[in-house]
Amino acid sequence: MNSLPADLQEINTWVFDLDNTLYHSSVNLFDQIDKRMCDYVSNFLNIPSADAYKIQKRFFREYGTTLRGLMECYNMDPGPYLDYVHSIDFSKIKADTIMLKALNLLPGAKIIFTNATSNYAKHVVKRLTIEDQIESIFDIVDAAYIPKPDPDVYLKFIEKFNIDPARSIMFEDMARNLEPAANLGMKTVWIQTGHPWAQTGVDTIEPDYTTKNLSHWLGQILGL
Repeated sequence: MNSLPADLQEINTWVFDLDNTLYHSSVNLFDQIDKRMCDYVSNFLNIPSADAYKIQKRFFREYGTTLRGLMECYNMDPGPYLDYVHSIDFSKIKADTIMLKALNLLPGAKIIFTNATSNYAKHVVKRLTIEDQIESIFDIVDAAYIPKPDPDVYLKFIEKFNIDPARSIMFEDMARNLEPAANLGMKTVWIQTGHPWAQTGVDTIEPDYTTKNLSHWLGQILGL
């Protein structure tokens, strides 16, 4: 197998966020999701779209996800919301042969840790053609609808898969979601997208690695 950098040779669990991480942010799936979230909030609260958008973004800042804010403040059933916002066009995601080769070479478990749903994640990895390389998915339902970066969710994640944080590495586009992983002893890789909302927390976390393209980064460290 290709030789990994010295500080990654003991890694046996590779933890991947999903959106804007496993695929490049230029695909911009979130634009579709963002609009559907706004539509749902507008219809659910019976308010104009402009007001719904403000609530949507405030909940994201204060609760980690719009979903969590709606559940906390309005006792909303998460199921219909999640089904609606994730019913999008996935055709912009293309097969990633470098990612496929890289994941095949990485030793140990490859796990997705996402604030989205498992069903949505499966659509994404299938489009990338990496579904056979992903061992497990830990989604927002597994997290009891409590999103990253709540530290308790990371503990639940570790317990479920019997993970040794000292032999794990986490890949994320949102800087604030890396801090609990780092505090547990995981190595961290920040996928820099340039989105202002993804930079929140960058002042309190110093990632082990940064890159603008995960597929290229994995290819480089594996000599592909």
